[in-house]
Amino acid sequence: MSAEDLEKYETEMELQLYREYRDVVGLFKYVIETERRFYLTNQYELHVRSADGEVFFELAMADAWVWDMYRPARFVKNVRVLTFKDVNVEELTKSDLEMPSGNDGFGS
Repeated sequence: MSAEDLEKYETEMELQLYREYRDVVGLFKYVIETERRFYLTNQYELHVRSADGEVFFELAMADAWVWDMYRPARFVKNVRVLTFKDVNVEELTKSDLEMPSGNDGFGS
């Protein structure tokens, strides 16, 4: 596989992932971002923990969707994340979900 073929494949996968995101985002209430992943979910628990003088976050989600183009299935029943990095939680509003008509951001 050439570098050009690989780049084309990754571009197609990203477009497919974006379109799937666009189709499912309306099903969820929260967007959660960690240093490694981006999630959509309707319920989560976030706890600040401490061990041996280090502070970390424990995040649990149920029935989530994960932004990861390399996963064969992006819907996950339960997710547990432990991280020393920031966790960003945003509640979606109806205006966040509105897309400009006829434009998916990729020129199609």
